[in-house]
Amino acid sequence: MNYFSSDFKLGILGGGQLGKMLLFDTRKFDIQTYVLDPSNEAPCRIACNHFFQGDLMDFDTVYEFGKKVDVLTFEIELVNLEALEKLESEGLKVYPSPKTLRSIQNKGRQKDFYAQNNIPTAPYKRFNDLENLKSEIVNQQSTIQLPFVWKCTERRYEFGRSQTTPF
Repeated sequence: MNYFSSDFKLGILGGGQLGKMLLFDTRKFDIQTYVLDPSNEAPCRIACNHFFQGDLMDFDTVYEFGKKVDVLTFEIELVNLEALEKLESEGLKVYPSPKTLRSIQNKGRQKDFYAQNNIPTAPYKRFNDLENLKSEIVNQQSTIQLPFVWKCTERRYEFGRSQTTPF
């Protein structure tokens, strides 16, 4: 496969700022770029060859989009993993692999992997739920310093603002 030809089609799941940075470099080569994003106002819309609006977590949407391209990548980890696995099993090149995506979709597993493999990472502590975190903050011996970011293992962030009103 010639990656630098007008026949080559690169698919990007997610059309945010990271995707726009990727498109900055892809425009230097003679390739077609396809982007799928839920927002009609995604930053990538103006820089890609083909833009599709759709739900990144919907199996059928991701699967059908992937069948249009030669190589599929993502700029956000919140995409339908099962669709990527099926596309890969059918021979589509997916980079990074769905196996890698499965690891990074859960930030707790990702941080544990870093620690187990001596990969430098910011200090972290895992909590089972919000009540355990609040209890740790109230504890006078807590190692948590405010302000802090509580990154849930999947999908969202919570921000601690002050000792009197942590949430």
